[in-house]
Amino acid sequence: QAQTVLKAHDTHPAGYPTVAAVESMGKKLDAATSGRIKIKMFPGAVLGQEKEAVEQTQLGAIQLARISLGVVGPVVPEVDVFNMPFVFRDEAHMRKVIDGPIGQDLLERMTNGPGSRLVALGWMDAGTRNVYAKKAVTTPEDLKGMKIRMMGNPLFVETMNAMGGNGVAMGFNELLPALQTGVVDGAENNPPTLLAQNHYTVSKVMSLTGHLIIPEIFVFSKKSWEGLSKDDQALVKKLSAEAQQEQRKLWDDYTKEAETKLKALGVQFAPADKAAFFKATQPIRDKYGSKYATLIKKIQDTK
Repeated sequence: QAQTVLKAHDTHPAGYPTVAAVESMGKKLDAATSGRIKIKMFPGAVLGQEKEAVEQTQLGAIQLARISLGVVGPVVPEVDVFNMPFVFRDEAHMRKVIDGPIGQDLLERMTNGPGSRLVALGWMDAGTRNVYAKKAVTTPEDLKGMKIRMMGNPLFVETMNAMGGNGVAMGFNELLPALQTGVVDGAENNPPTLLAQNHYTVSKVMSLTGHLIIPEIFVFSKKSWEGLSKDDQALVKKLSAEAQQEQRKLWDDYTKEAETKLKALGVQFAPADKAAFFKATQPIRDKYGSKYATLIKKIQDTK
């Protein structure tokens, strides 16, 4: 039988939880099909940045890609709800939502959306984002006058402004020198990023604001999908559900390890008044969430 090699893309480096979970899925696929279907992983953005990778996946040049939600927003605008501040109470709540009917419904809509050209296979964790700077940020008042780097989406910049700081959209690769020279006073991300990008060398305090918890997805090329038999499609779906759970466990271990290392490097983790930040960001949820009130209510009702 002819061998099928599925090309998988990730912008994250080798060993990262999302990469490792898809590689593990590949081993299971190889075993289940006696070597008929394999996954070849290309980590570290070697096949291009996310935008190019999605285009390649839509064309069928790449079969499998781990992507952020911004890319699918145009196809299924509802996923933008996950980008809003404090839409999830915590990571456990977010997982309940993506593992349940809401998560399943959104995956189906991404797959069947107009002009999608992608099959949405599952969700992946990207952790909780916290503010980090040279000092603790426990209340909105603490952010006064502070320039904080945000991802380049008006929603995120406005979120930081509502939280009390000055949101600055800036490319991720420019961030370390900007922190070193004081062009920005801080940024926000998860603990593994603070460690891996050496931002901790400048920003010694991570304040547990937990303002954004944004899951990611992994998708399959619809063009390539249609070339698989029904049985192979079912197998890929089954293994994708397992990969979603496996990545989560890897993510938890990865985060714990990063936190331990950061503490050893002198980084402090400061508690923050989440209720105050929640209240401050209500106008953002009102502005960006008004169209999706029903979905937001369903998320809030998920126990």
